[in-house]
Amino acid sequence: MFGGTMKKESKSTKDTGHSFADYFKRALNPLLVLLLLSEQPMYVYEMMREISKRSDGRYTISLLYPVIQRLLSQGYVCEGQKAISDDNRVRQYYEITSDGISYLRQIEAVYAEMSKAIQQIHQNTGGGNA
Repeated sequence: MFGGTMKKESKSTKDTGHSFADYFKRALNPLLVLLLLSEQPMYVYEMMREISKRSDGRYTISLLYPVIQRLLSQGYVCEGQKAISDDNRVRQYYEITSDGISYLRQIEAVYAEMSKAIQQIHQNTGGGNA
């Protein structure tokens, strides 16, 4: 639905170069990263795999580093330990900060309210069958 398995949608809005799914994911990616990091420290590729796995491959993130950098600059995540993988790659782990936990709670509440409102609108317009 939100990754490689989703059909390419038509660009009927003046060919912006970005799909609805692109914009939607851009808004949701920080929420997903903070949710994962609230469970345990993770490195970027691990987060990408976990998001794909938990969504049965329907939600994929190809560029997570900009999201991490933004969350770092906002103070919502911090760099944790570094580890060397079996193939000698350095893995930088990230952790959620106390500010990140507070922010996560805020955006979870906003997400819940907006989801509820969208469902209400959808139900009140005949289910979107225009």
